[in-house]
Amino acid sequence: MSNLFQRLSYFTTFFTLVVIVLGAFVRLSDAGLGCPDWPGCYGQIVVPSSDAAIAEAKNNYPERLLEHGKAWKEMAHRYFAGALGLFILALAMVAWLNRRDQEQQLFLPIFLVCLVIFQAALGMWTVTLLLKPVIVTLHLLAGMATLGLLWLMTLKAGRKNLVSTEVAPCSLKIWAFIALLVLIGQIALGGWTSTNYVAFHCPDLPMCQGRWLPELDIDEAFTIWRPSGVDYEGGTLSLNAGVTVHFMHRLGAVIALLVIGLLALRCIFGRYAAVRLLGSTVLLLLIIQISLGIANVMLRLPMPVAVSHNAVAALLLMSLLALNFRLSRTG
Repeated sequence: MSNLFQRLSYFTTFFTLVVIVLGAFVRLSDAGLGCPDWPGCYGQIVVPSSDAAIAEAKNNYPERLLEHGKAWKEMAHRYFAGALGLFILALAMVAWLNRRDQEQQLFLPIFLVCLVIFQAALGMWTVTLLLKPVIVTLHLLAGMATLGLLWLMTLKAGRKNLVSTEVAPCSLKIWAFIALLVLIGQIALGGWTSTNYVAFHCPDLPMCQGRWLPELDIDEAFTIWRPSGVDYEGGTLSLNAGVTVHFMHRLGAVIALLVIGLLALRCIFGRYAAVRLLGSTVLLLLIIQISLGIANVMLRLPMPVAVSHNAVAALLLMSLLALNFRLSRTG
């Protein structure tokens, strides 16, 4: 039973990564409102295709005409997300059946069931609240949290007896944890940038709007809760507020580069050999991520690069979690 739990954990973690990448594709292709209702699409379980169904969709939702391409992208994401919920439920059931095993994890699988239910609610509110930025950003963060917790659960299931005889410095453990917090903050800033549609507000590098410090509007940029009933597709921020969000994401990238980069270098060249490979992985992913961020600006957000930027952020999160987990297993 424990082997089944471990294999299912690995599969579900990988599947979650796929769902996150698919969600990024839906968001970046402006298909978040491809279906104006939830959980169906124009009142049906599949995208309307017959003439009668299309006519009914047009009659019931005259404010948002059916675009088949966007609708299918949105529904594909919902189908995958629904399947993910079933896989997480299966993990919880396996854990419960094996609860008499002292090494069996029980809290995390059950908590993940609650988290995926909350994630589904965020998916519904994303549509019903017309892409309200705080809801869409929370939807992204909850997806990343699901991935991270699944990955930690998988690491624990696969490395029960992994305890190093080497002693990692306490300062390295603290630094690794701070780097993880910095990355989470940067992912949140990236989500806020994306959900407010301000990726093009600083079209130049390394400056923004031709200035090292552009005119900022912090209050509007980071007003979390905004009026309901407003269609937020395409963004509603003023120019200065949009520039502020983008600029802060860039500033966060510099901080993340310094903090995570120095951590990776310390792992690679430090005396603690057990984390050298993980340090190299973190550094490689960090370089790729920064390069993708630059390419997004220089190439005007091409879809493959933009989606890869989200995927590598998720992989970087997993690598930092693995590094923190490995350090926690030291004496």
